[in-house]
Amino acid sequence: MASPNGLVCFTNCLLPQEDGSLVKRDLWIDESKGIIVDAQKTFFQLKQRPGKVIDLDENILSPGLMDIQINGGYGFDFSVYEGDKAYIEGMQMMAERIVETGVTSLLPTVITQEKSLYPKLLPLLKPFSTPRSATLLGWHAEGPFIEYAKRGAHAPPLLLSAPEGYETFKEVYGAENLVKADEWTLPQGQSLGVRVITAAPELPGVMDALKILAENGVVMSIGHSVATTDAATLAVKQGARLITHLFNAMPQFHHRDPSIIGLLGASPHLNSPDFIVLAEPPCEIDQVLSSKDPTSSRNGSRSPRSSLHLDKGQVADMSFERPFYGIIVDGIHCHPNSVRLAYAAHPDGCILVTDAMKILDPNLEDGVHEWRDGQKFVKEGDKLYLEGTDTLAGSVVTLDKCIRNFCRFTGCSIGEAIRCATYNPAKCLGIENRKGTLRPGADADLVILDRQGNVLSTWARGKEIWNKKQ
Repeated sequence: MASPNGLVCFTNCLLPQEDGSLVKRDLWIDESKGIIVDAQKTFFQLKQRPGKVIDLDENILSPGLMDIQINGGYGFDFSVYEGDKAYIEGMQMMAERIVETGVTSLLPTVITQEKSLYPKLLPLLKPFSTPRSATLLGWHAEGPFIEYAKRGAHAPPLLLSAPEGYETFKEVYGAENLVKADEWTLPQGQSLGVRVITAAPELPGVMDALKILAENGVVMSIGHSVATTDAATLAVKQGARLITHLFNAMPQFHHRDPSIIGLLGASPHLNSPDFIVLAEPPCEIDQVLSSKDPTSSRNGSRSPRSSLHLDKGQVADMSFERPFYGIIVDGIHCHPNSVRLAYAAHPDGCILVTDAMKILDPNLEDGVHEWRDGQKFVKEGDKLYLEGTDTLAGSVVTLDKCIRNFCRFTGCSIGEAIRCATYNPAKCLGIENRKGTLRPGADADLVILDRQGNVLSTWARGKEIWNKKQ
């Protein structure tokens, strides 16, 4: 039943915060506008009360989950094109069914394709939603600019380098799909659009193109790569802000050349090679200063040594920002110890992804299933690999299960795990004011979870679109 005045109050609930904590507080939404509202302002200044109150019995009311690397689901594959009509129908079906897993936003991922297909697929993957679906945010092109040795399930004959740099990217993806963010035409009624490209920065021409693409608003991700530490670091300095499925399709960690994985532990001083932090005891003058500023002397001048005197844990220069990283927490792609190690190194950058394939379906039985081009998958629980090989081919894990696994693997709280599937991916994509948050003015895309992280109900744009009881 709709609220008479559009205002809905969720009460007796736990709200995940952007820092990973949980607080017990009411949340108000305007279901007619599809946004979260400021309860204090609405009540005290506008003198309005909610027309509908929903008691959540101390369950968790979270921002809707966001999956930024998903290849398909429920029989539909974002990388298979059989005409516009069939493709759009498949997108809609998949977007409407995935809400049972708590996902309200997703980034359709297209793996390496024939060059001729990208100009057909990418325009179809502009932001899209129906009244009862998750929002498709745009597109994630995973390939074809990836390293042969780390290709995984990508077709070898289709892999490319970029001999002409940015011009090669335009030739492959279509110039109209790589324009600056404010020039990218969005469908009517849509105001958010996201584009992500996974590429190997060490390939000829990729590093040169990376900076231009990042400046155009494309989120560049390092993946399927054998980049050295120096190459990976340079890619981040050029604008890459994401790592695709950490630990997979990249060199193993080595203490002398930690490569892509080593970016999680990168020093913030990489852009300041002459800066040295001295571990010295405070000098006598520091001990008698009355100023709260430890770098001030008695006469107000600055001590020549004190600029290097930092408290434990204090960071002097954050000119190098570590990238976000996607991680598949199905217990197969990454050992639980590896997941915990990554999270301990860089919790603020952690993003849970599924990398799920077309046979994603919580109700699907194990066995051999068709993929594409005559290839087949073998599904064993959450494990998915190419028939006749031991090559992992994406996953069939759901994002809500990744949250539950993440809590077990790392020992973190449910609130901290939720952050990795809501606020962190939204921040990586630059849409944290609208998605992945409970801020006033954000989209009222919500998921109600029990305290174990199981999905009870999913809401999109202020309306309930799935309920476990129905």
